[in-house]
Amino acid sequence: MEKMNVRFMIVLMVMSLVLGFSSAVDFRWRKTAGFSDRFTRAVSSVVFPVHGNVYPLGYYNVTIHIGQPPRPYYLDLDTGSDLTWLQCDAPCVRCLEAPHPLYQPSSDLIPCNDPLCKALHLNGNQRCESPEQCDYEVEYADGGSSLGVLVRDVFSLNYTKGLRLTPRLALGCGYDQIPGASSHHPLDGVLGLGRGKVSILSQLHSQGYVKNVIGHCLSSLGGGILFFGNDLYDSSRVSWTPMSREYSKHYSPAMGGELLFGGRTTGLKNLLTVFDSGSSYTYFNSKAYQAVTYLLKRELSGKPLKEARDDHTLPLCWQGRRPFMNIEEVKKYFKPLALSFKTSWRSKSLFEIPPEAYLIISMKGNVCLGILNGTEIGLQNLNLIGDISMQDQMIIYDNEKQSIGWIPADCDELASLKAAQVFEY
Repeated sequence: MEKMNVRFMIVLMVMSLVLGFSSAVDFRWRKTAGFSDRFTRAVSSVVFPVHGNVYPLGYYNVTIHIGQPPRPYYLDLDTGSDLTWLQCDAPCVRCLEAPHPLYQPSSDLIPCNDPLCKALHLNGNQRCESPEQCDYEVEYADGGSSLGVLVRDVFSLNYTKGLRLTPRLALGCGYDQIPGASSHHPLDGVLGLGRGKVSILSQLHSQGYVKNVIGHCLSSLGGGILFFGNDLYDSSRVSWTPMSREYSKHYSPAMGGELLFGGRTTGLKNLLTVFDSGSSYTYFNSKAYQAVTYLLKRELSGKPLKEARDDHTLPLCWQGRRPFMNIEEVKKYFKPLALSFKTSWRSKSLFEIPPEAYLIISMKGNVCLGILNGTEIGLQNLNLIGDISMQDQMIIYDNEKQSIGWIPADCDELASLKAAQVFEY
């Protein structure tokens, strides 16, 4: 009952936002040197409809309009990196398949001595071979990369209910891309949503447009919403845990998590954990992965499931007496997982991972484990919470309070309500 009340309240809050901002549709505002407190309080969130799913597509993205005139681009969500970049006709040396024509870069090059360029090269590898431009190279855990230069251009964004803003923001003009092992879909670029100064959220915040808060609600049915700002949720209903100050590049809880299986401890504690919307699946380090697969196999002993070794959708799949149509048919055989994070020396916050948040049904009608061995792909001791385990929850990264929060939500209803429809360009 509590879960239903929480979801209902979130839906009501979004509806009230849509109605509450209707009077602002005809409001015209010209940016001046400062942002008035009254205006910031009146309109504080930018919301985007999200498209995609964990399986079979394997990604979530948003449509953002960039340039003059504004053109649409599909950008993959990635809270695990900072830089937003587009495949760019600079000209392009090596570009991947893209759903739209390549971005035509603006002439507003960011110089090498710009603070954003310096922030992008905090690891000390900045070279100013061409002082008039800022070169970049980003690499991802799956082996993918983008090489290019930083430019500034106009982003056409909408506040809740119609008020448009057109900030000039830094982005990467990527003229040399290498696809990653998990990149199997056409893309225009990546929307970097990390904690660094060059992220779109940080830039919008520094210019006074939004609070330094980002969140998403991804539906297990596909789609969802992404938002910048802090007025789409009731903070008192959210489960919070402090962000790590040591592991400051990513959205990582300050205290390591304790892994639970079926409500009982596995004995695995102090697990370094990162929330990363750029990953479709969840990755545990080798020790945690082996513990989970051992416990699952033991639990399934005697159940009408056997390993489907001919199904290579994911490393571990099971088949039943007949093909499964959905997770509801099979989740009764699987126990829930959870990560328990200390919020203080006395209290804890529980991040629940029910079976539907770690299983998929393959095209062959088998049930597959959406938790993979991260150590095998170079994540070392890191445990990465991917999209599959964040579905049907509102996940909030509050950079102002340095906290990560979550709350159960009907993300499909939020998306279909379209608090979203009015946000499209």
